[in-house]
Amino acid sequence: MGGRTPTRADLARFATGDPNAIDDILPGDGGPLRMLIVGINPGLWTAAVNAPFAHPANRFWPSLYRAGLTDDLVDASAGLSADDEAQFLRRGIGLTNLVGRATVRASELTKDELREGRARLVQRLADLRPKIVAIAGITAFRTAFSRPRATMGRQSSSDISGWTEGIGLWVVPQPSGLNAHENIDSLAAHWREVWREAAGDAAEL
Repeated sequence: MGGRTPTRADLARFATGDPNAIDDILPGDGGPLRMLIVGINPGLWTAAVNAPFAHPANRFWPSLYRAGLTDDLVDASAGLSADDEAQFLRRGIGLTNLVGRATVRASELTKDELREGRARLVQRLADLRPKIVAIAGITAFRTAFSRPRATMGRQSSSDISGWTEGIGLWVVPQPSGLNAHENIDSLAAHWREVWREAAGDAAEL
């Protein structure tokens, strides 16, 4: 979008069914990946500016800043700068989505889409090899991983077919402004907990 705020007409153009609505943020040279954050799927605003969790009401970036995982408060509403991406990769953090198709709400995704997204994610882990995978959204996680009673926090991966041994699995809350159960402070507490395991001795980087 050229660094400008999307209009309603811009947003409507991104409800297209494109299976890869935004780019991942991943090390380009096979560099270390401590934590892979997995969103559920892009919203229309996110797709319009090609930046994860870009809607101004989303608490993702404020909660990461509160948790100490970014150097400053990132404003992704008109896209991410090269410096924004670089600070993430320098810490060994990457971002992708379970499903690439953009929707107004994640609840528009089908069970098949979520389960196919799980299969793609599991397949990619053998190459990406993050220390931790953190999936942002318990409801979609329950469906995608066929775990209707799953709760927040660290998950067992022993029964996930194809899961790469040694990669931890966490579920953290959906940071959307629609999630009334969480606020910036509570989200930041979840991120700090995951980061302690992901970063280990490098947690202060």
